[in-house]
Amino acid sequence: MDDTIQTLQAKMEAAALALDFERASRLRDQIALMRGGASAEEARAASDAGLTRQRPGAMGLGTSQQRPAPPPGWTPPPRPDLNTRSTGRRR
Repeated sequence: MDDTIQTLQAKMEAAALALDFERASRLRDQIALMRGGASAEEARAASDAGLTRQRPGAMGLGTSQQRPAPPPGWTPPPRPDLNTRSTGRRR
């Protein structure tokens, strides 16, 4: 069965009109995968068990992390010495 984005959109709209919102959301996810470059077979076989939508107020764009984590091996820069004079001259 060769599904294109247009046929999936028509099926999604028909499912939404029939109040079958779970099927409509699965079709919506398949459309999103196909727009991202997946083939029709890959989009149909993809599992949505681990996919979750971002909650309002979550940190970052497109992430579900609540706090940013520094990259591995990152060390904070040294703190400035407060006993030194400033290098700029003000008159």
